[in-house]
Order: sequence, then structure tokens, then C-alpha cells
Amino acid sequence: MKFTAHINVMPHKALLDPQGKAVTASMKNLGIPEIQNVRIGKHFELEIEAVSEDEALQKVEKACKELLSNPIMEGFQIEITAN
Repeated sequence: MKFTAHINVMPHKALLDPQGKAVTASMKNLGIPEIQNVRIGKHFELEIEAVSEDEALQKVEKACKELLSNPIMEGFQIEITAN
């Protein structure tokens, strides 16, 4: 069975996000200072072949922990859907 995983990887809130700070400052230059506290991360979309959603989730979690994120600096959220 095929599944699709959507993964969001974001820096931990306790860490400085220099890209987010730069974008937040740029919002003021664009005349929209109401947009504040921008945080920038990564989004991945993966297709997985697995016998169940649980197996697909396990495979994706392994990929996130070992390759797609840096657990010291980032956290991740996974959403799995069947195709």
C-alpha cells in the first residue's frame, strides 16, 4: 500500500531563528508590521510503500530522526495519508 507523508521540520522555539528574524524585519519594510515572530523551517513530502499506516509512520520517523532533521536544534511533525 502507498502512503504520502507531509513532514514539517522547525527549529526549537528556544533557539534563535536568524532567517525568521530577517523576514520579520522585512515585514515592517513592506508595510505589514502586524506580521511578527516569523519562524522558518522545512517541508518534506514523501511517498512510502508499507503494509500499514503504522509501518509507514515508523519508516518516516526513522528518516526524520536520522536524516531530515537535527534533533538537537529541530523538531518535526508528520502527517500520513493513504493514496
